[in-house]
Amino acid sequence: MNLLVPRDVRVRLYDTVRAAGRLEIGGVLMAEQLAPGRFSLVDFTVDAEKGGAAHFVRSVDHHREALAAFFDRTGSDFERFNYLGEWHSHPNHPPVPSTEDLRSMQRLVGGERDIPFALLLIVRARWRRLLLSATLFQQGATPAPVVVEMDSREEQETARLGRS
Repeated sequence: MNLLVPRDVRVRLYDTVRAAGRLEIGGVLMAEQLAPGRFSLVDFTVDAEKGGAAHFVRSVDHHREALAAFFDRTGSDFERFNYLGEWHSHPNHPPVPSTEDLRSMQRLVGGERDIPFALLLIVRARWRRLLLSATLFQQGATPAPVVVEMDSREEQETARLGRS
């Protein structure tokens, strides 16, 4: 799987994580499917309640409302625009899944909600940079790394057309 994280989304993530300081925060990811196995991150929610220094638990109701608004904005075109997974920050640790992160995501895709796959994005704002990792969780499969592309669609389109 490949995940494109456009510049505007990276900037908003960085600013959000920086504002939270040393507390973990997170939410859900909403994306556009560009091709089979290739997604562009369109938006993300931020839980109103921050976690602790080493844990985060998201509020289901807040994110349900945000997803409904996202689906309204995208014309409920679920094959193209949909929930992609979860994100949270690791302000005090490397941006890689912890053992608890792995367990939580495996319960999500293996649980009663019948989610066939979900991505976990972990971010850290450090030295004016957004560090991140993305991991794919699928029913009946081991977690797998996701290739993250950092160019925006606009930059890719400009490069493809040979403009500067």
